[in-house]
Amino acid sequence: MIIFGKNAVLEALKSEKTFNSLLVDKKSHDGQIQEIIDTARENGIKVSFADRVVLEQKLAKANSKEKRLHQGVVGEIVDFEYCDIDDILDNAKEKNVDDFIVILDGIEDPHNLGAIIRTAECAGVTGIIIPEHRACAVNETVIKTSTGATANVKIARVKNINSAIETLKENGIWVYACEVGGEDIFKSNLTGKIAIVLGSEGKGVSQLTLKKCDGKFSIPMFGKINSLNVSVASAISIYEVVRQRNKK
Repeated sequence: MIIFGKNAVLEALKSEKTFNSLLVDKKSHDGQIQEIIDTARENGIKVSFADRVVLEQKLAKANSKEKRLHQGVVGEIVDFEYCDIDDILDNAKEKNVDDFIVILDGIEDPHNLGAIIRTAECAGVTGIIIPEHRACAVNETVIKTSTGATANVKIARVKNINSAIETLKENGIWVYACEVGGEDIFKSNLTGKIAIVLGSEGKGVSQLTLKKCDGKFSIPMFGKINSLNVSVASAISIYEVVRQRNKK
């Protein structure tokens, strides 16, 4: 898998991902590039220096539409390693915190997925669950958009979202969907062990998945447009959970 951008590459290095190669623009000399070089060498990873056009060609071969946004560094790592649901549950236990899980029901846009992962990492989410089919996987664009947050968040990719929800509920986790027609999010109780479900860009949360949830909440709208981009909705939802957990 090709990754690019200073933050994405640096976070992958810090999390000790396995690199097959690391290319650096030989004309890039800022502090973050130097940190990437130093960290790579500390980890025993060979750094190759090349002209900017070589980095762009590397991204072009990976079918990236963002070949000019590499910021002077392109790495190739082994494919993204997903975890299991048990790993997510263990993560909360190890941190001695209540489970806080984000379930994404069919997010298709890699920029949305990357943005959600970035928000989740910043908010201390203990894990993210995505489906194997009819949804975006963690790819190069997702990693770049997340600014490397994919290296620090446990992400499980499951065959069946509804089965995953059942597993969470068996472990004492309450599952709520962000969907039109639900209780006002700012009046909902989102404390304790919780998982929040966000649906696809066009269809929202599927009806079968809604039936598996313990309830649903909505973000109030006051303008003429009655919906938010899913990455924005996720940020509001995630940080409302954070607010309630830290409310004195």
